[in-house]
Amino acid sequence: MPKPCEEEEDGSDSNTLKSFKLYLKWPYLGIPINPFAGDFFSPMKNRSVRPLFSILLLIVFAATLSCRTAFQDSTFSLLISISTLQPPPPPLPVPEKAVVFNETLLKYASIDISEAQSKKEIDQLLEGDFNSLGRYKAFNRWRRFNHRDIRAKRISSNGVPLVLHSPNFYRHWLSFRRVLHDWARSKRFQPQIMSELVKLVKQPIEKVQSLNRYSSCAVVGNSGILLKSDYGKIIDSHEVVIRLNNARIESYESKVGSKTNMSFVNSNILHLCARRESCSCHPYGENVPIIMYICQPLHFLDYIVCNSSHKAPLMVTDASFDVLCSRIVKYYSLKLFSEKNKGKSLDQWAPAHDGAFFHYSSGMQAVMMALGICDKVSIFGFGKSDLAKHHYHTNQKAELHLHDYEAEYCFYHDLVKRPKVIPFISSNFKIPPVIQLWTDQNHLQVSSPGNSNRIELLEKTISRRPGQCRRYFCSMISAKILLLGFERCRVFVGQLGFDKDSLTWLVSRKLVAMEDYMIEVASFTKKKK
Repeated sequence: MPKPCEEEEDGSDSNTLKSFKLYLKWPYLGIPINPFAGDFFSPMKNRSVRPLFSILLLIVFAATLSCRTAFQDSTFSLLISISTLQPPPPPLPVPEKAVVFNETLLKYASIDISEAQSKKEIDQLLEGDFNSLGRYKAFNRWRRFNHRDIRAKRISSNGVPLVLHSPNFYRHWLSFRRVLHDWARSKRFQPQIMSELVKLVKQPIEKVQSLNRYSSCAVVGNSGILLKSDYGKIIDSHEVVIRLNNARIESYESKVGSKTNMSFVNSNILHLCARRESCSCHPYGENVPIIMYICQPLHFLDYIVCNSSHKAPLMVTDASFDVLCSRIVKYYSLKLFSEKNKGKSLDQWAPAHDGAFFHYSSGMQAVMMALGICDKVSIFGFGKSDLAKHHYHTNQKAELHLHDYEAEYCFYHDLVKRPKVIPFISSNFKIPPVIQLWTDQNHLQVSSPGNSNRIELLEKTISRRPGQCRRYFCSMISAKILLLGFERCRVFVGQLGFDKDSLTWLVSRKLVAMEDYMIEVASFTKKKK
């Protein structure tokens, strides 16, 4: 039991004073006090300092928060001051306006007037009915696998000569039907065909499964204006040179070059070659591949017979690629017709352009093919002049009426200047840079060296033909920069008769871009060093 408190003599509790004296000292101040206890001083053993510590912690927290806020304000002020010293961010690029095509022209260009007749002819060929195709007699007369007796007059009921029962013919006939059937099935509009040309053309030629394009291609046309230039070395500097319809190059090397990597022909050319026993159609060598577009379905027989004897690949353009080229050229022809004949209906276009026989030229499709397989495309010999022959290697001067060359020239111009306005090509396909080189030196006399007053001559020349001269100068300057480089550029500039003063004047008249001029000056300086 707890001992009772001892009392002093005066009756007071002796522990009271002891507790008072004891608990007024530190550390007893930290003992919590119980105010309801009987002993007033003894509860100080339980007294707590939590309020004191809480106040201290609150003061520390408030001070920390104040310092942090002040630091953040100063940092924000510093960032604002720094941002005011920096230049403003560049403005966002303005999106290009979408090209709006004439829906009426697109609609008319999509109509194939010859579709019904072509389908009928293909069906007759697949069925073996040559009775209505009078061209077959001339076609069949020279076939070496026929061994036909000229005196034989026997004709089967469907018009096929009985001599075609030879085993060699049946072998070719089965291949002919298969190839013609596949080609006819693919003859439909496919705008994405441009992105597939590497697989359809380059891979079979190179025999390598690669999607890389050729670095540069030169498409050499057959215009007589080539005789007024010396583009031979420039043409041969390309990785790939594409020539048209077996055009002759012997004796014209300085004008058209001597290099040939591809021969692009229409099927009429192969049809003439197929008359030979060897079926040879290689003026550029047996190792040069031939790409051909079909003019008449019957020409697939030439393809079947000649393909087996060719060392290099003999390929036929995809039918959907043919449809795309046809629509593009017809669009430009319709557009030109509507501009020249205000108020006339587009229905009157067909009678003016041979209707169902209207067709694009071999050169146009060769250029289109180059767009799909090359990173850079240069066009030579596409143009005409009143004083130049139609073909540089023949005496022909008249143009074929089934082609609209003027419309195709408009197409080439858009390829160089504004490729996005060309219709029917898929927006996912990026048209590579195109350079068109053409010249008529009767109008551009700047190439004559030794003329002391070139600037005056340039001004007179441009005042006569401003549009042609602008295209000419820009094409020539761009071509030698892209194709020749600094070292060889100096020689070509000398041939044109340009000097620094002439180029300065051209820049001032905005006929030559300033960056082209600077590159020219750099090439002159480098040559002198």
